[in-house]
Order: sequence, then C-alpha cells, then structure tokens
Amino acid sequence: MTNGLTSYTIYPGMRLRIPYAPPGESGSIAYISNRGGEFDLWLYNLGNGVNRQITSTLGESYSVPFWSPDSSKIAFVGKNGILYVFSLGTNKVAQIDQFSEGLGVFLDWSPDSQKLVYNNRNTIILYNTVTHQAQTISQPNATDVQWFPNGVELLYQAPDQNGVSQLFRIRIDGSEKVQITHNTGGRHNHVRLSPDGNYVLFTTPGASISLIFTINLSTGDLFEVRGGPLAKNYFPTWSPNSQDIAFSATAFEDRGNFSLIRTTGRHGDNERTRAISNCFATPVTWSPDGGKLAYLSGCKAQGQASEILMLNLTHPVPIRLVAGGTITALEWSPAPSANLNRYTNPIFKVSFQYPAHWVRITDERYEGSDGFFQIGAIASGDNIDTVCHNEAFHQLLPYGTQPRIVTTNIQNQDVCYIFPSEDQPPEMNNQAALIVRYPTPVVIGGTRYQYFILWADQGHITEIGGSLVLL
Repeated sequence: MTNGLTSYTIYPGMRLRIPYAPPGESGSIAYISNRGGEFDLWLYNLGNGVNRQITSTLGESYSVPFWSPDSSKIAFVGKNGILYVFSLGTNKVAQIDQFSEGLGVFLDWSPDSQKLVYNNRNTIILYNTVTHQAQTISQPNATDVQWFPNGVELLYQAPDQNGVSQLFRIRIDGSEKVQITHNTGGRHNHVRLSPDGNYVLFTTPGASISLIFTINLSTGDLFEVRGGPLAKNYFPTWSPNSQDIAFSATAFEDRGNFSLIRTTGRHGDNERTRAISNCFATPVTWSPDGGKLAYLSGCKAQGQASEILMLNLTHPVPIRLVAGGTITALEWSPAPSANLNRYTNPIFKVSFQYPAHWVRITDERYEGSDGFFQIGAIASGDNIDTVCHNEAFHQLLPYGTQPRIVTTNIQNQDVCYIFPSEDQPPEMNNQAALIVRYPTPVVIGGTRYQYFILWADQGHITEIGGSLVLL
C-alpha cells in the first residue's frame, strides 16, 4: 500500500513493532479507560509520560472527554448519565446535569472556558460552571450544539418543519435563529464547526455508510471528502488552524478490523493516508500545534482498543503512548492560554488584556507574530447599527465583500463585532473589529467621539473584547 506511506503489506493478525514515546511533547491527553478496573477519566502527561487516573468509578464505556479551551477543566458524561466537570486546578469533580441516555452526548465549551452548551430534554442548555447558573433555549431534537468563536452565537443540527435534518445558527439569547442549510438528503451527523467559525463538517447519512462533507458558511458551497474505500468514514475532526481534517476510514474488511488514519484539506483536497490502526474505527485528535495526531489501536477480537498511538505528520512513524486495559475515547488538551498583559489608554478611556508577547508599535497599536490590535474612535451621531454597517461595508472593502456583523453588549453598552469574509484582502491580515458606544462622548484633540473602535486579528478579537473595560 502507498498513498503517502512507505509501502508494506498487512497480513491478518499482524502486529507492528512500535516504540514507546519519549517524554517532551506538550500538553496532556485525556482518555477513558478501564485499566484501573472500572471505566474512568485518565490523563497521560506528554511531558513526562506519566499516567494518572483522575476519577474513581465515575466513567462509562461511552464517556468522552471535552477539554475547556484554557485546559483547566474536562467535562464528560459518565455513570448514570451524569454530566461531570473535573477541575485540574482543584482536583474536584462537580455534577452538573443528568441525561436519560449518556451515549452520544456532545458537549462544547464557550471561548472563555466558563460555560458548557449541550442539548437535554429538547432544550439547549448553557450552563455557567463559575456562577452555576443555567440559561435555556427551547429547541426539540437539537444535536451537536456548539459555540461560534464570537461567543454570542451557537450552531446546531435539528429537523426543519418537514422533519429534514438542517443546520441552524442562533444567538445565545434565543433570538435571530437562521437556517444555514437547505438539505434534501440524509441526516447531518457528527456536526463540527471549524475553530475559526468559517466552515462546518458533518457525516451522512448513517453508520453503515458514512460520508464526510464540509460547508463554507460564507458562500454555502458544499465539498465532499473522498474518504476511505468502504465509505465508512468516522470521527472527523478539525485541525487547530481550520485548514485540515483528520478522520478514521474503515478498510481491509477481508483481513479483519483495520482503519486508515487520513487527513484532507477543508475542500476535500490533498487527501492522504497517514497511518493504520487495527481497529474498525478510532477517534482521532490533533496536537495543539497541528503537527501530530493521536488515535486508538491495539484492538482485540472483541474490537476493543488497548493502545494510544501518536504520529508526527512530518515523520510518520507511530509511537505508542499508552497500553493496557480497554480505551474508548481520547482528546489532546488545547494550547494553554497565552500570558496576558493589560493595556490601558486614559485618552481613549479603555482598558483590556492582550497577549504578553506582543510589542508596542505606537501608543495605539501592538503586534506579535500571531496577531495585532489597534484602537481608534469614531465621531458620529448615528445609531450603532449604522456606524457598524458603514465600517463593515467601507468602500475599500477592508473586511471583504460579505462581512458579518454580530451585536452584543459590554458594560450595558451596545457593541458590534465585524468579522471578515473569506475574500478579505490578504494585506488586511485577517482584521476584524469591535465597536462600542461610549457611555458619554470622549473628547480627543478637541473632537467629541461617540464610539470606540478596536481592530484586531479575527483569532483574538473576541478574547480581547471580552476583557474590555470602559473607563
């Protein structure tokens, strides 16, 4: 077999000699295993190779770990269908909710790592793990509920009025519900939004035949992933930079249970086989830098995995991280949050946090290798909707031809975010914007300004905006 791998032959019952991992990788892998006797949540530390059981008799074979973006908490549904949240800082477990069936429950953390969103009892639930308050949106039969990066909108799958599976977006207050797709085919399963919020992937129509598609949310264009030879493609997951997808494709049905670990571009391009697992299917997880993959293997006759393997995409030799017991799910921890500094400008009367490694270019602009911010002010007597529209659709098209405007509030003041479309000029460096009305106009250089504007790269605009304080 070739297709991006060194050529070799697979025989029934064959076991490859795979080295154990040396220490030194970043982060941890959370996984579900019964290696301690009962299914529980475990952590494998990639820095020193240490395994640690972090819950006791709380897991189930169907449990799946979901990391918060800041890597401080892990949520999972375990024993008796109870939703648990484990805090790594305190080593404490909290019980949040209970499901009638724990199998297949998808959980998603808000960008600020404080709220969980999920569907239970025909209701979308947003639970704040800090204040322990819950907000609900009535939505029968919703699945795969997840946050857009702006922190104020959700994506989910649900049937339309004709019972056909569609994708929707909705604000977290339950308003402005929009149907994204116009599907006339099979059900959208395993729906996953790209980290940048611009694409969504899903599988269809079911388990026996599972095809992967992606949608460009700004244009509505649909792309099919060619996938494996048996049309059994499972567990697709986005790379951290939203450019690629990794998935498991069942293969070699005549030789036993095997699956190909494959990657492809978001348009179904440049598809390659990276490794082979001797399991019918396996979840796949990316490293924070997008350069490595981890997956399950070591399946026995009953089809249960017993190993976690890691693969460096630039040096495709699998390395065994964990072996022993039955392992059913895994997820690599996200990149740790950057160290932050606080920027304060008494002239513009604002204060907010930004990545500490960014350097000052001027009093109003800071830059780093991964982003930037710049501040300004707008003098206008118009309402915020008009001001935001004028900025988003400036004649020079700094945000592309189809920018998105999302409204929210900060300190009880109306705010809008402007997110660029895919055709934004490359010289704009992925620029997005935030506009907020001052409580009282600010005088700068003798001119009265009614609005503050922050420009930043799309990857940091909501994080910076979430820390904004009007002085």
